[in-house]
Amino acid sequence: MPSLRSDRGCFIVIEGIDGCGSTTHSKRLAKTLKGVGQDVRLTCEPTSGPIGALIRQVLQKRLFVPDASGPRAFAWSTMALLFAADRLDHIDSVVAPALREGAVVVSDRYYLSSLVYQSVTAPDGAGALPWITELNRQAPPPDLTIVIDVPASVAAERRATRTHATEIFEIPELQERLARVYAYAEELVPKDRLLHVSGVGAQDEVALRILHAVRAAELPVIVPDA
Repeated sequence: MPSLRSDRGCFIVIEGIDGCGSTTHSKRLAKTLKGVGQDVRLTCEPTSGPIGALIRQVLQKRLFVPDASGPRAFAWSTMALLFAADRLDHIDSVVAPALREGAVVVSDRYYLSSLVYQSVTAPDGAGALPWITELNRQAPPPDLTIVIDVPASVAAERRATRTHATEIFEIPELQERLARVYAYAEELVPKDRLLHVSGVGAQDEVALRILHAVRAAELPVIVPDA
C-alpha cells in the first residue's frame, strides 16, 4: 500500500465491533487534540459522500437487491467493493488533503473494518482476506490504529440503548465472531502500527487509555497531560 507518512500530518484510526465506542471516542480524541491547539479533522467510514450514503442505506436495511424470489441483502463481496470504493473517495477528498495541510486526521473506522467484517461474513472466511486486501491496496496505512476491545455482550447492551433500528451487522452471534477477529487484528495488518485498549469501564477511563496509546505510539501529535 502507498504511504502517507511523508506528509506533514498524522492519521489515527479507531476501530472495533459495533458498540465498542469507536464513534464516541473518535469524537473525544479529536476534541481533546483540538483543545491543545492542533488542527484536527474528524471523519468516519462509511463517509457522508455518495458511495457512503448508499452503504448506509444498505446497513440500515433501506436498500435491497431485487431478486426473482423477492428483495434480499447485498452479497458480502458487493459490500466489500462498496466499502473499498467509498474508502478511496474518502482518501482522495478528505484524508490526503488534510494530511498535506499538516492536520491530524482522526477516523472512526478504515480498512481494518473491511478486513474484519467482510472476511467474517464471507462464505470462505479468512480465505477471502487476500482479495479484500487487494481491493484496499491503494489505501495508505494510518500512522496508528487503535482497536477498542469490548466483550460482545457489553457492546450489545450499549447498542440496546440506541434509538435507531438494528443494522445488518448488529446480530449477536456475528458480533461474537467479529470480536474474536478484532482480538488479533494485528495479524491482519502486520505492517501497521496497531494498539489495543480495553473499552470496558467509564467513558473517561477509556478516553484516558486512548490518550495513553497515542502517547505510547510517539506520533507527531501533542498529547495533553492526563
